[in-house]
Amino acid sequence: MLRLTIVFHACMGSALLLGCLVGGETQGAAQGAAANEPASVLQEVLIAACAQDSKQFSDELTARNADAFRQMTPAAQTTFLKRFVLLDKAGKPRSSSDASGVLTVFCETPEITTQMQIGKPEVRDNLAYLPLVVKDASDTADANTRHVIMGLVRENGQWKLLSLGLLLLDLPTLGEEWDRAEIQANEKAAILSMKELADAIEKYRVAFTHLPDTLTVLGPSGKAPAQADKAGLVSDQLAAGRKDGYSFRYVIVGANTSGAPAKYELAAIPAEYGRTGMRSFFRDSNGVLHAGDHQGAVGGLLDPKVE
Repeated sequence: MLRLTIVFHACMGSALLLGCLVGGETQGAAQGAAANEPASVLQEVLIAACAQDSKQFSDELTARNADAFRQMTPAAQTTFLKRFVLLDKAGKPRSSSDASGVLTVFCETPEITTQMQIGKPEVRDNLAYLPLVVKDASDTADANTRHVIMGLVRENGQWKLLSLGLLLLDLPTLGEEWDRAEIQANEKAAILSMKELADAIEKYRVAFTHLPDTLTVLGPSGKAPAQADKAGLVSDQLAAGRKDGYSFRYVIVGANTSGAPAKYELAAIPAEYGRTGMRSFFRDSNGVLHAGDHQGAVGGLLDPKVE
């Protein structure tokens, strides 16, 4: 994640990461000539990032970066936009301009409002450089103000965001690195989910003296007391057998479903092999976890054990 880390480190230290942007082209009112000025383009990109609007964001990118962004999984896109502004949730964007025409974009969440002031661009042929001042809107002393230079390039007559300072942004490469990072995170999450399911199955066995027929019955019970068909032991996602880029399967081994002798197996398979995960996980009837790359198929007993 070297490229991404460089970008993040260049922007961290404030409450947001709004300097690390890719691409931009205004829409709607942006169809006028003035709306495609560099400052207006950057304004629209900031608004899209604040709102975590993946579709709008991809529409603002250069063709090469837009293709790469659209090929990211929805989870990766959302994570990218979160990192983009260092906000855990979508914000409510608004913008204003002062008497001199300086644009300011605000990104408001219940916890924090960020303020991004776009300075006057310096245009050199097909390149434009814009100073961006980023701060917490409540920071009247400017204690954590950050200054970033954004670079834009004119592509087919439209301004597109090109760089953070001298660092060119390369979404195709970042997308590959992001996929690898997401795969690693999803595989770790799948192991934890397997353990959570196994624990829930054992609690169900104790409470109802037999194994659950399906994972579905482990799901939330709402306000009602736990019952055999709604035990309230796992989330809706796990009860439905799908979470964090993995699908989960549960099989009872043998005809006996009652008491301690009853056994079962669990499996976790990448929902989209190569994008959300590589390894398949298999928990055998003795409770041993195995993992192996099966090109998206179910794993088995012969796979290496997971310590």
